[in-house]
Amino acid sequence: MANKGFNAFEMAQAQFDKVADLLALEPATRDLLRFPLREYHFAIPVRMDDGTVKVFRGFRVQHNDARGPAKGGIRFHPQETADTVRALAMWMTWKCSVVDIPLGGGKGGVICDPHNLSQHEQELICRGWVRQVARDVGPVRDVPAPDVMTAGHHMLWMLDEYETIHGGKYPGFITGKPVGMGGSLGRTEATGYGVVFTVREAFRELGIHPKDTVASVQGFGNVAQYAIELYHQMGGKVICVSCWDQGDQKSYSFRKKDGVDLEALLSITDRFGGIDKKKAQDLGYEVLPADAWLEQEVELLMPNAIENQITGENVRKIHKRVKVIAEGANGPTTPDADAVIKERGIFMIPDFLANAGGVTCSYFEQVQCN
Repeated sequence: MANKGFNAFEMAQAQFDKVADLLALEPATRDLLRFPLREYHFAIPVRMDDGTVKVFRGFRVQHNDARGPAKGGIRFHPQETADTVRALAMWMTWKCSVVDIPLGGGKGGVICDPHNLSQHEQELICRGWVRQVARDVGPVRDVPAPDVMTAGHHMLWMLDEYETIHGGKYPGFITGKPVGMGGSLGRTEATGYGVVFTVREAFRELGIHPKDTVASVQGFGNVAQYAIELYHQMGGKVICVSCWDQGDQKSYSFRKKDGVDLEALLSITDRFGGIDKKKAQDLGYEVLPADAWLEQEVELLMPNAIENQITGENVRKIHKRVKVIAEGANGPTTPDADAVIKERGIFMIPDFLANAGGVTCSYFEQVQCN
């Protein structure tokens, strides 16, 4: 799903510059907020299961901590870059501010592909990541969380390593933990549900009832799955989803015009949100090209995958019937696409509001653990 034609950090800066002009921010404030306060780049050597040693590159970026400890996930992705992490950290600053929680913006990542790593190898990466930044993160400085291709068990490995290094119990160091280990009820659903709550309010503003709407969704990971679940409960119908196919190293869209069956799709989906193409066809789904999710005749689009997905090159594929776009992903729409969406009068729910349910619930978890 990655779009290599765009630099995420330059995009985030362009978005900031536009707002800074509207607010007439003074030069020093602009200079402070356009760049991270601090960032860490490091090597994580890991002895692989076959006995060889492989060195992974890791990052932690703390964009701003004026409102409180930096907050943001740790992403495992083969196409991770320092600029992607910088952009995500900046967007986290704005997100925490918009929902008025006392946290700043941070983000982390490792260049790796969990599809090709054993659980033991992933554990060693998690522990190695913590060892590199253990002095610079913590409950009152910087609080990590899960992100793309990381989950609760990764957080427990990281928490265990952090507590081993510091010789104490610090459950507030990290969020996204399993409920039985200090996690928060509802955290798994929070981001996807939050997207749909904002959609509900947008529909209310526009005088639209959810039961009269049809949606198309990009992505089929945690955010998308719970967004679809709640949207269905509200009476809406999803006819198309898309996901990354690890085998082909490309994305596909899966369409069923009479509506997707969430439970049936989940039964043929791997732990990374990848849908089995052959089994989907057996269930009556059309397997379409990657961008097909964007072209559907629907009222609602929910890009719930990664950044830079709706661009100047594909934005005009959006059907004239579309009324609302809810950005469940971080930075899925580029500035040139934004201009076209605004021109067409489509109601855009920006990412740092639409997907803020996750960090809000993470804040509750952090507070209850401190």
